[in-house]
Amino acid sequence: QLQASGGGVVQAGESLRLSCATSGRTLRGVALGWFRQAPGKEREFVAASSRTGGGTYYSNSVKGRFTIFRDNAKNTAYLQMTRLKPEDTAVYYCVADASIITSSLGNADAYGYWGQGTLVTVSS
Repeated sequence: QLQASGGGVVQAGESLRLSCATSGRTLRGVALGWFRQAPGKEREFVAASSRTGGGTYYSNSVKGRFTIFRDNAKNTAYLQMTRLKPEDTAVYYCVADASIITSSLGNADAYGYWGQGTLVTVSS
């Protein structure tokens, strides 16, 4: 089970960190990701970390501004978001899967575990 938190209302240019905690289960060997869905839009890939944690991947829209990382000791994944823009406004979902392959990290349907979502609102 995944528990996402950290969403809120910020102004454009500010930063926010999202957290995704597991129910005490280890993140070692688990691929992690973040997806988002804005009102009236389709769900889209944001960022992912490979099972080893050695590879990270980002959508072009957030590359250079967002960072995905994990703390295995705390069994928690994070999405550090900087220089936020109004178009980043969305519900953000953390995802995880221990079986996913690298080429499928951007595919939402490949993840078996989803958090409940946390709302990020960026005002201009």
